[in-house]
Amino acid sequence: MAFLYLIAIAWIYVVLLMSLAESSFIAGVMTFIFYCVIPLGLVLYILSSPARKRQIKERERAALEERRHENNQ
Repeated sequence: MAFLYLIAIAWIYVVLLMSLAESSFIAGVMTFIFYCVIPLGLVLYILSSPARKRQIKERERAALEERRHENNQ
């Protein structure tokens, strides 16, 4: 997962330099939003989905074990 964040930081850097090279402030902001914020947010959300699912399953398993432990006492 750390490698994913390294790629994201590198992409932010590249797009930031692209937006700084634009001819106007508005063009730079739009470049940053449409080339970085929206696509990167979507990609990070999709690629972190398995980790979220694992975390939910782990919480459910822990709650089930806790209920079993309480019922045995």
